[in-house]
Amino acid sequence: MDTTAPRKRSLDDGLESPRDNKTRSAPKISKARACAECKRHKIRCEFRAGESTCTKCTRSGIKCVVNDFSQKFVDDDGIWKSQASATMHQLQAAVSHLLRQGGLPELSTYSSGDALNGPSPAASYHAHRPSIDRSQTQTSHTDGPGVVMDVTREPSPEQDLQDPDLVPAPMRSLYEVTKLRNLRNNHIEAPKQTLLEEDFISQRLISLHEAEELFAYFSRTMNQLLWGGIILVHRDLTSVRRASTVLSAAVLTVAALHIPNRTETLNRCYNEYVSLVSNMALTRAHTLDDIRGLCVGAFWLSELSWKLSGHAVRIATEMGLHQSYQRLTRGHTDQYERAQLWYLLYVCDHHFSIAYGRPPVIHEDVAIRNCETFLGLSMIVPGDIRLLAQVALFMILTEAYRMFGSDTEQALTEEDFGQLRVYNVAVDQWRLLWQPRSADSAWVRTYPSKGVVLHYHFAKFQLNSLSLRGLSPSNTPVFSLDRKESANVAISSAMACLNMVLEEPDIRDAIVGVPIFTHTMVTFSAVFLLKVAINWNTAYLSINARQVRRLVERVIELMNCVSAGERHLTRHIARGLGKMLERFDTWEATWQFRGSTEAALDGREVPGGANAMAQGFPPPDLIYGMVGTYGFGLDENLLDPSMADFDFLTQ
Repeated sequence: MDTTAPRKRSLDDGLESPRDNKTRSAPKISKARACAECKRHKIRCEFRAGESTCTKCTRSGIKCVVNDFSQKFVDDDGIWKSQASATMHQLQAAVSHLLRQGGLPELSTYSSGDALNGPSPAASYHAHRPSIDRSQTQTSHTDGPGVVMDVTREPSPEQDLQDPDLVPAPMRSLYEVTKLRNLRNNHIEAPKQTLLEEDFISQRLISLHEAEELFAYFSRTMNQLLWGGIILVHRDLTSVRRASTVLSAAVLTVAALHIPNRTETLNRCYNEYVSLVSNMALTRAHTLDDIRGLCVGAFWLSELSWKLSGHAVRIATEMGLHQSYQRLTRGHTDQYERAQLWYLLYVCDHHFSIAYGRPPVIHEDVAIRNCETFLGLSMIVPGDIRLLAQVALFMILTEAYRMFGSDTEQALTEEDFGQLRVYNVAVDQWRLLWQPRSADSAWVRTYPSKGVVLHYHFAKFQLNSLSLRGLSPSNTPVFSLDRKESANVAISSAMACLNMVLEEPDIRDAIVGVPIFTHTMVTFSAVFLLKVAINWNTAYLSINARQVRRLVERVIELMNCVSAGERHLTRHIARGLGKMLERFDTWEATWQFRGSTEAALDGREVPGGANAMAQGFPPPDLIYGMVGTYGFGLDENLLDPSMADFDFLTQ
């Protein structure tokens, strides 16, 4: 048999064994470097040291072209790598820019696995919309039908079934199972490193010099009046800008509102602040300073107060601030700032629930009920004492709200006055406890202790004004002793509020910079006294119409002479009370004329103009359009500057 004859190759013949792979060397790229001319003549191509042309081409005087394929491969590879490297750097720069604009972590924080488990670029962008660059605000709401619901998952580890926390919040269990980002609570993130470079001051919406002036003004006035500076813990503008653009915008807006002749600056800062707050509505990552920025706006911007306070509370609860007190009492001292902010939010929430006659959002949880324990901590500051004094007072007023409700047509029964006396005693004890604790301040002098007295009169007025709720002179011919006593306490407390603002130097000097709750209660007191003087004569209550008129007139003078911006609430209060005083003068003149006429015709005395009122002037139910939670609550329109010229006596 011929062993040399060709045989049919099998399919396996084309496959090399592992042993063959080990013995067979890798193919080598030829290192031949002969030029084209020498190859054509099939002769040896020789190069001299340091020359790029071979000897034959040199003798012939022709161009020496080297056909070195290995060198060409190396050159081409180098060109490709250079181009690829440039493209990669461009992509990294573009991604980093998008991450900064979207408020996402830096590119270096992402691992290779995030590309598989993380959200899509579109979903991440819409979940973290730009909140700083004003060039984006005009187009941030034009996505239309292209926006899709975010159902991306978190790249977090699987749930440990041996976790000892057996009873978490139900939504937490759903999040642990699904890992859906939109089920995750809002969380605290470190501020972006580029906040300062991207904010509205860097974009020259306001000059740095003017921003520094506004910050300094806020720091030494409003920030000191609001519990000794605990709402703004930053000492300079740069620190605030690096921490939260929302907070810096709020501070500058409020300062511009209080300084005369800053209307243009106020408009710019206000528009920026509103834009930032609107953009953060659906953002999931916030800082404590972002919450402070909402609170600053709530305390001083009347037209936004209710919305901002509610938004701040919602974000704070999603960030777990309501649990900070418990952690603090377990020894976690890093929770102090968070617990302090929770108390501040409680007061902010109750300021406006009282002012608007609406139920508060924050209830009396373990932190609120045990505020004395918080004051026993070593790290508290004098501002904490002033803050907790407000917490303790609003606990009493909130309990009264729950007891007596907010139905403006529901009059108190005679049995209710026993419980009302209990609340009055509680407010008396509150003053005795907290006034000595509130020490004087180098910035606002005796305002801390005098402020306790002012809020004491506010509270007594609010509680006892309930005695007139749902009543009118036409359907209440006789007052019981308890009702009359309580109504007279309301009158005397309202007058004490106004007298204290007018007579106490440190209160009077602070009337511009105080939060709008104080302006609300001062206005509430003036309106209450004017309307009671019109509707209830001296046969019922201890009130002197001329004394009330003079007191309100002095309040108007004070509001007109204070140094403040043109849009400050004091300006609107002065105009509104002025119009009411004109109506009051008209009523007084008509009452005197009718009273004297009736007396001359009948030969009898007219007690307090009761007959004139019975004949239809003014209408018996004149005051009941403004009845609120505590009897004669301030209508929310008065908190809106757009209603400055609204005539409350004709509603």
